Amino acid sequence: MAMLDKSQKIGADEILAHGRDVIAMEAEGLAALATSLDGAFAEAVHAFLNVEGRVVISGLGKSGHVGKKIAATLASTGTPASFVHSAEAAHGDMGMISSRDALMLLSNSGETAELMPVIEHAHRIGIPVIGISSGSDSTLIKAASIPLVLPAAQEACPIRMAPTTSTTMMLALGDALAMATMRLRGFSREDFQKLHPGGSLGLKLMKVRQFMHSRDRLPLIPADMPMAEAVMVMTSKSFGLAGVIDADGQLIGVVSDGDLRRHLHELNSALAGEVMNSHPRMIQADMLAEDALRFLNEQKITALFVVEDETADRTPVGIVHVHDFIRLGLA
Repeated sequence: MAMLDKSQKIGADEILAHGRDVIAMEAEGLAALATSLDGAFAEAVHAFLNVEGRVVISGLGKSGHVGKKIAATLASTGTPASFVHSAEAAHGDMGMISSRDALMLLSNSGETAELMPVIEHAHRIGIPVIGISSGSDSTLIKAASIPLVLPAAQEACPIRMAPTTSTTMMLALGDALAMATMRLRGFSREDFQKLHPGGSLGLKLMKVRQFMHSRDRLPLIPADMPMAEAVMVMTSKSFGLAGVIDADGQLIGVVSDGDLRRHLHELNSALAGEVMNSHPRMIQADMLAEDALRFLNEQKITALFVVEDETADRTPVGIVHVHDFIRLGLA
């Protein structure tokens, strides 16, 4: 890397100072927003929880971009939501807002002209209007049944005009509404996985039963099997261990490669039940892949048997190996 001369170093320092000023100013806005939340916030969450249709969000310009993100966050966390462009609404898209919906409108000034027909439509069909604006005396806030007023804060812009602090506060308020609704709805990690089946999130939230090896792939042996035969089973299945089961098919122990090394001198005469570890570690079939991988790493082992319920039913239904997680792109 080329060395910076003195003038370049000063330039970089100034740039860093500008960047830090912006972030600090927006952080001040977020702190003010957190302390400003009141009963209207709770009303908005209740409106989200009780909506029969969708939460329809609308805005224009930067507020519209923020609205799209809030709609996506709500939809992905259990609250059906969609975005309607304010200008397009007056040209036919108003039909996307029904009497079963709740409407949330975003406008920093609260005077965005394109929102007025949308407000009138909402009043006409009798649905709640949640308004988010910095204009405490604005048309939007006065027309909203649930007004959410952003605290006074300077835009983090040299000329104090570009939407920066205001849009950051809008976005954070949308996240707060979505997460509070998600928590009260009891939306679980399993629910999240159903809505995120693709990508890395979907993989992490897969259940073990979705990718475990099962049936004839399981290296299972009885406790009275001679170790000479047990080693052949272990070798043929290639997992580096074998599960020892009792007459009822319950897992009572495992024989690992480590156990073979520890009992090397007696393998010709020993039975599986004499060599096995009688306190086998196992996981349940409904455990999430992310949690299963964490357990493997914590235990410093490479493979585990899978059961339906390790306290009530320890019948092995599958086996997972760390290579399975690597193959899925999780490790």
